[in-house]
Parts: sequence; C-alpha cells; structure tokens
Amino acid sequence: MIEIVREYVVKEQFRGQFELAFGPGGSWSEVFARAPGFRGTTLLRDEKNPRRYLAIDLWGSEAHRAQCLIDEESEYVTLEASFADWSESMVELGTFRVLAEGTVRPRGRGRRGRD
Repeated sequence: MIEIVREYVVKEQFRGQFELAFGPGGSWSEVFARAPGFRGTTLLRDEKNPRRYLAIDLWGSEAHRAQCLIDEESEYVTLEASFADWSESMVELGTFRVLAEGTVRPRGRGRRGRD
C-alpha cells in the first residue's frame, strides 16, 4: 500500500467548503470511492494553524492511483481547480509506502479491565 500526502493552506473563507469536500459523501470521496485500489482519505487539520491541512490518500498501489487519475481525469481536474481557488498553497509532500500497520500501546495500558 502507498499513501499520497499533500499539504494545503486554505483561505479562511473556504475552510468549511474544503472540509466538506474531503468529508464523507464529499466531492473527493465521490471521485475516488468507485476506483479500484482506493482505500480512503484522512484529512488532518493543524492544531496551531487551522488553515493548514494534510490530506492523506491510501491506495493499494501507485498503479491503482495512476489508473484512477486517467479514468477520472475530467472530474479530478475540476476538483483540483476548486482546491486551487480555495487554497493559498498546495504541496504534494510525497508518496510513502506503508511498511507496517498496527496500534502500539504503552505497556500496562489498553488491556480490558486494567485501565
């Protein structure tokens, strides 16, 4: 699996629209939800700068993402144009390979009945 990480700095007046676009049933999920290999998106908002976001897309492989961008080119281009209008900047930070998945808990915590 791979994760595509992008950073957006969103204009204040467009924050609500931006968050809705990435939310459940939003335009981002409408474009990608039907794509083979798409596993979901996580949107993070910076606690110190509420106009700064990280969008992290999880894909089965780079080939899945590339095929989706070809198949959904017109919708994707339209969506990216909206984000450009709403944002001061967008930087694709990179494509990262998922090496391990799991939850790590401090010792002595997370066991039922012991917290």
